[in-house]
Amino acid sequence: MTDQPPGPPSGNNPPPPPGGFPPPPPPGSYPPPPGNYPPPGNYPPPPPPQGGYAPPPPGYAAQGQGVPGLPPEAYTSWFTRVVAWIIDFLPYMVVVGIGYGIEAATQETACVTDTSEYQLGEFCATGNSSLGVAAFSVCLLIGLGYLLWNYGYRQGTTGSSIGKSIMKFKVVSEKTGQPIGFGLSVVRQLAHIVDGVTCYIGYFFPLWDKKRQTLADKIMTTVCLPL
Repeated sequence: MTDQPPGPPSGNNPPPPPGGFPPPPPPGSYPPPPGNYPPPGNYPPPPPPQGGYAPPPPGYAAQGQGVPGLPPEAYTSWFTRVVAWIIDFLPYMVVVGIGYGIEAATQETACVTDTSEYQLGEFCATGNSSLGVAAFSVCLLIGLGYLLWNYGYRQGTTGSSIGKSIMKFKVVSEKTGQPIGFGLSVVRQLAHIVDGVTCYIGYFFPLWDKKRQTLADKIMTTVCLPL
């Protein structure tokens, strides 16, 4: 018999590769690399830290996903906010107080003697001097400029005024989780007028509100969160 070349392969088996080497395993059947790797699957989240609540997931603010629902204790407390407000207003009160002191120390007294037939005597009146009025006006402008920088620019761009930074919390938008910017930060400070005209009850809202918001926070949809 004459040698015949091998016929085509039968079935679904591929022909053997040239050289006599075994075919490679199909995709997806490679063994895992050596090492202590956990098996694939869904794993439960890590347990919350001490304090009773889990912090917001990292990166939620950077992704613009807003502030997730948090328990009340996750927001900045009312007492912490009050201390921050005192720290923020101390420089303003010092500067304006200096101006007021100069104005009071430079007051001038003018006296007029009655020369009429009634002889009523001398009349004296005390008033502010031009120097005192100018000093108080300059100090008042410096104080207002400080408040505009502290509550507008600094808080609007970083989320924290000087007092909030010392007390380690920030003001952010509920919708984005980011600082609200210069303009809205100034508007938020003006919105505190609503907290005052309600017999100052709006300032005490964080004592019982679930998000510890004042009325101004609710109007501007902002919350205070620890740094």
